[in-house]
Amino acid sequence: MTYEVTRGDYIVSTDITRLDIDAIHAFLTRSYWAEGISHESVTAAIERSLPFGLYHHDTQAGFARAITDYVTFAYLADVYVEEAHRGQGLSKLLLEAVLAHPQLQRLRRWMLGTRDAHGLYAQFGFIPLEEPKRWMELANPNAYTTRARGGA
Repeated sequence: MTYEVTRGDYIVSTDITRLDIDAIHAFLTRSYWAEGISHESVTAAIERSLPFGLYHHDTQAGFARAITDYVTFAYLADVYVEEAHRGQGLSKLLLEAVLAHPQLQRLRRWMLGTRDAHGLYAQFGFIPLEEPKRWMELANPNAYTTRARGGA
């Protein structure tokens, strides 16, 4: 079932058929967190998560996705608003829509990573890890530039 939130001329929708994968890929491949990601990897990531497109009329204006099991955990990823649409509170609209999605209301934990948007996420209750010593990661920072571990 498609979930949508509208504000003025903007709409946030989970309708995967509306997504402009080329526009999303173009943005992500220039981002600090997914620089060089392949079109195939973007497509696969979207297909395996809950995507939220932000649209101005029919134009892709932003994007976010939740990587989730719908029961216990979600990781918020690939959140962005195109430069031409910034300064209008649309990142907040996008986050409000994601966090209000009916299937994501009983999650025990949300996580995300950001280099420069801590203030935005703090407005929605995100905080630094309370117990960072409990968390671990296995990182492959060159995943999009080499095929060391394979992948999409």
